[in-house]
Amino acid sequence: MSDNVSQDEAAAGSTHASSVRILILAVLLAAAWVLWSGFFKPLLLGLGVLSCVLTLIVVRRMGYLDKEVFAFHYNYRLLGFWGWLGKEVVLSSLDVAREVLKPNVKVEPRVVKIDAQDLSQGDLALLGNSITLTPGTLTLDVHDGRLLVHALTAEGAEALERGEMKRRVAALSNNVSSKSVNNASSK
Repeated sequence: MSDNVSQDEAAAGSTHASSVRILILAVLLAAAWVLWSGFFKPLLLGLGVLSCVLTLIVVRRMGYLDKEVFAFHYNYRLLGFWGWLGKEVVLSSLDVAREVLKPNVKVEPRVVKIDAQDLSQGDLALLGNSITLTPGTLTLDVHDGRLLVHALTAEGAEALERGEMKRRVAALSNNVSSKSVNNASSK
């Protein structure tokens, strides 16, 4: 009997977590639709609600948010990561522009492998996308927890090999404080 009770509690907890994820997705979809469309006429708002509801139905039927890979498991540290990533994108953009605009272009493309087997699938996707978002680097392949990355310059490749971005992504979900991430990156 106690096994049935614990299974029921686990199922209820899973259903609750899935419902919360659906609710969060609904709010995000609605906010994105309103911000990106910029239209506030009743017909268009109704069509936006309809498109959000249809998306939620498809997502629910697929069981998309029931899988841990797609679960929202980041917390307030994600905002700090986005700020840091934004800064890196700007700095990298300036570096790439500086290299390309030099009279003697000194581009030294390299392909590096990054071992990220200790990251979850979601974190691996975040790392690969963050690398690709940063100008001068491109994630070519992700396989068995390893990323194959093209870097436009030797400095960009070395920065990836130092692992600052990987440590910051790992800190998002492993409850590692940003202070320890900063200390590890300064070594």
